[in-house]
Amino acid sequence: MAGLTPEQAVDRLEELHSQACDALRAALARFNATHEPPRPQERAAFRYPELRVEWQPEGEVPFTWRAWAKFQAPGLYATTVTHPAAFRRYLLEQLRPLVEEFGARLEVGISEQEIPYPFVTDADDEFIHRDLSVAELARHFPTPLLAHVGDEIADGLWRVEEGKPRPLALFDALRTDYSLHRLLHYTGTDWRTIQPWILFTNYQRYVDQFLDWARAELGRPDGPYVQLVLPGGTAIERGTDAAAATAAIAAAPWHRFQMPAYNLMRSDGQGGVSIVNIGVGPSNAKTATDHLAVLRPHCWLMIGHCGGLRQSQTIGDYVLAHGYLRRDRILDDLVPTEMPVPALAEVQVALQEAAAKVTGERGDALKRRLRTGTVVSYDDRNWELRFTQERRRISLGRCIAVDMESAALATQGYRLRVPYGTLLCVSDKPLHGEIKLPGAATRFYERAVSEHLRIGLAAIDLLRGQLGSLHSRKLRGFDEPPFR
Repeated sequence: MAGLTPEQAVDRLEELHSQACDALRAALARFNATHEPPRPQERAAFRYPELRVEWQPEGEVPFTWRAWAKFQAPGLYATTVTHPAAFRRYLLEQLRPLVEEFGARLEVGISEQEIPYPFVTDADDEFIHRDLSVAELARHFPTPLLAHVGDEIADGLWRVEEGKPRPLALFDALRTDYSLHRLLHYTGTDWRTIQPWILFTNYQRYVDQFLDWARAELGRPDGPYVQLVLPGGTAIERGTDAAAATAAIAAAPWHRFQMPAYNLMRSDGQGGVSIVNIGVGPSNAKTATDHLAVLRPHCWLMIGHCGGLRQSQTIGDYVLAHGYLRRDRILDDLVPTEMPVPALAEVQVALQEAAAKVTGERGDALKRRLRTGTVVSYDDRNWELRFTQERRRISLGRCIAVDMESAALATQGYRLRVPYGTLLCVSDKPLHGEIKLPGAATRFYERAVSEHLRIGLAAIDLLRGQLGSLHSRKLRGFDEPPFR
């Protein structure tokens, strides 16, 4: 029997997910009004849809250079799916090659995985403002049990079991929904507005420069960008009066959120740009990327400040990381430190080309300002106070810069299969007596931050045309799920 086409499969996923959410919300509303709990047969409807892909090759197996949308072994693959309408483009990009090139068969049904009730509620729902306790709701409705939310697939801890399907994707519906709701909590913006090209920074001045650039882009009537979404949910549309846009930005409650995000959206379907201020330290870097990864972004880049470790460096120079000495300890249990975190050629080239384009410098002139080397990341901002213990390690690592976030962001990209890169700007030289003094720091910020941000944005523009090679096989293991 012929299976579904990719379009039919996603249509069916949307239908089943909508039905399940509607049934769960109706039961919650009834319970709020009458305290009548759902009956067992009703609760059976509160389940995620499941997508199944079967591949039984006949004849020669097709070869592809593509790193994703291919099979590692014959058999049945499956995953639960949430918000298929929002992920429609991504799902079709994965399914079409599997059907057209490999002849895979698609099926859609209802899974055994229940949808937790918090994942279908909104802040203005009446039933979450009554006197119902969380414990009372948990007795009658599915809850997000952490025992069922994990990264076993992404971390390679799953095992092939006889009679059970292999994983089709890195994250199932429950894990995805968990992160989608965390993103709103941390960034202050709806996950649907977060863009597939992400800039991370550890300093608010980069956000300020991004907002200046975004307002200029929205002021271009023929430009590709159409909307800027601020923390708190306010949106500035293309053509908005400059004074009104400035007022909206000033009024945005970014300070309420731990890692505020600003999302500039495009109209051409190529994906806009988000910038996230993760602040200082590797813990926020891991937290943000744990949740952003379920959106399957095309790339994330770190653009922030670092300390230069070489005498030849000058404040305002750039560091393009090609390796990381991981002294932040945040991911040591998940990705042991003996595992190399490689530089990705496509990202490295794009960052270097973008630096040349923005600065106008090439050859030796560019080399004097942009140095490639190893970045050491610490979890201790005052690492200098134990320099005698760290000196030999920094020397053996041939480190040229120090920060707190870059290693965690790169390691998370490697771990969660999201292309990554790091371009830092030297703001001080702690080993050579050049520290940040108020006057010098202000002059540095005024000169360097705008140029640094423009390099990051120019790199993204270059990478947009390289999606085929950007999602590299370097990030995938020998027994990966078919989906990117």
